Amino acid sequence: MPTDAILHATRQFLGIDPTVTVSMTPIKKGASGRTIVRVKTPGRDPFIGIHWTDERPDSDNFLPVAKFLKATKLNVPEIFYEIPHRRVALVEDLGDTDLYSLKGTPFEEREPYYRSALTQIDKLFYSKGPKDFELMPPFDESLYRWEQEYFFDHLVEGLLGMDASELRQAPEFTDLARRLGSGAKHLVHRDFQSQNLLLKDGKSWWIDFQGMRRGRQEYDIASLVYDPYMDHSEEDREKILDIWEDIAEDRPEATIFRECAAQRLMQALGAFGNIIRNRGDEWYMPHVPVAASALAGIVAGSSLEKPLAPVLAKAREYTP
Repeated sequence: MPTDAILHATRQFLGIDPTVTVSMTPIKKGASGRTIVRVKTPGRDPFIGIHWTDERPDSDNFLPVAKFLKATKLNVPEIFYEIPHRRVALVEDLGDTDLYSLKGTPFEEREPYYRSALTQIDKLFYSKGPKDFELMPPFDESLYRWEQEYFFDHLVEGLLGMDASELRQAPEFTDLARRLGSGAKHLVHRDFQSQNLLLKDGKSWWIDFQGMRRGRQEYDIASLVYDPYMDHSEEDREKILDIWEDIAEDRPEATIFRECAAQRLMQALGAFGNIIRNRGDEWYMPHVPVAASALAGIVAGSSLEKPLAPVLAKAREYTP
């Protein structure tokens, strides 16, 4: 049992015997498939226990990526104790307040956290990592294409019940995957959105970074700007890009940024479809029309507008 492994690690870490009370409160958030609990024992601050399986290939990357990011001085939780062969780790408790919890607040309240998050993305851009650093396979044409197929499978066919055969054959999508896959490969978080940014001490702290790999920096920036959970206004999107320009002294190249945003939103919509249908998690349902509307705005006037139009029209009308 995952909780048994976390309890075993806790007793080893603290050097306590079975008579000492240890409470574990589940943290049910996100869709990573891991077991995450808040561990409390008498006389000390709580910490987080994490157990993972080999079901997802990126899960085993959590520990090495966390250590690398900490060494790079990015804001990530400290690892207190680990038993790698049992796939269990005890890490710093950063609390429950994430960027998503500030949805609807004035942008001025969110601005410091966007600045903190993007400053770290800029720092990651210049970080190379050790030569023997093993990550997930980099973003290339095949991975971008896999994300598109994920969208076709789980959103278009699975959730909306539409035929995706013409989309699979449409050159507009294969051309997009080829263009994005031919670009520079820098380290990217891969799921850089509001629920993966915890807020503490006036700064943003990264979680769920085990999927980090090499790819386009614009993908991470687009993930934050076009975050379906936050449903930013166009004005707020421009403000986030203004922060990035202040940090990096330049804005992302417009065409590449839009294409990365389109690719990311297709991936997100595929994930929503998968989670809603196969895990029965209704929390994601309201985010489908939000993401579809954002994607429709991004592809307007591009070669993707026509093939995606019927799908996005139906997705924008999707209701729980």
